[in-house]
Amino acid sequence: MQLKDRVAIVTGAGQGIGAAVATAYAREGAKVAVVDMNLETAAAVAAQINAAGGQAIALACNVAVRADVTAMAEQVTQTWGRVDILVNNAGITRTAMLHKMTEQQWQDVLGVHLTGSFNCLQAVVGGMIERRYGRIIYVTSAAGVLGTIGQINYSAAKAGILGMTKSTAKELARYNITANAIAPGASTPMTETIRTDEKFKDKYLERIPLARWAEPEEIAPVFVFFASDASAYVTGQILAADGGMTIH
Repeated sequence: MQLKDRVAIVTGAGQGIGAAVATAYAREGAKVAVVDMNLETAAAVAAQINAAGGQAIALACNVAVRADVTAMAEQVTQTWGRVDILVNNAGITRTAMLHKMTEQQWQDVLGVHLTGSFNCLQAVVGGMIERRYGRIIYVTSAAGVLGTIGQINYSAAKAGILGMTKSTAKELARYNITANAIAPGASTPMTETIRTDEKFKDKYLERIPLARWAEPEEIAPVFVFFASDASAYVTGQILAADGGMTIH
């Protein structure tokens, strides 16, 4: 087991990639906090993990709200004593063309992706520094590298994650804490329109050399790698698990 006795927080873990990552971590021996705004979906994922012999708790949390994040991190620490792994996966979309986007749509997306990731980082990093161990994993997107139409808020937030990853890696390396980011392919409920709408799906698929959509379960092993000792000498990196879409 690559993550035996590690304690992990996975945000946005009530569905999609987050649920697959939480399940994979538990399978590898980690104790997992399944964190999501929707407690019902988080509880369902945690129940599946526990039924399979793993260890998981479900916690409701809006990562954009500092008080929520503080309470969530304290609950995990009270339950298991520490946090070794943080996966900043929570995300939302508020789609609109840039000239029609409202201030609220802009703020909502940046609040979850950027402020939310920062809130979670600050909530756990003190303990990681004290123990001189930690794995921070951010989730970015091809949208943050290539840009996208109708989601300037999402693209800006995901591009910001790239800078956050590299700064985190540089600041925390001295404490034996690594920080890396993963840019998954389209496999989440947030990309359902792209994957199912006739106006978008064929055009989008043409951009993917592997010519198919990703399954959350085939993205999860990349998260396991960055959380494990196998990646101990890897930090500040962005790994695209996107079927080759962002090949340069």
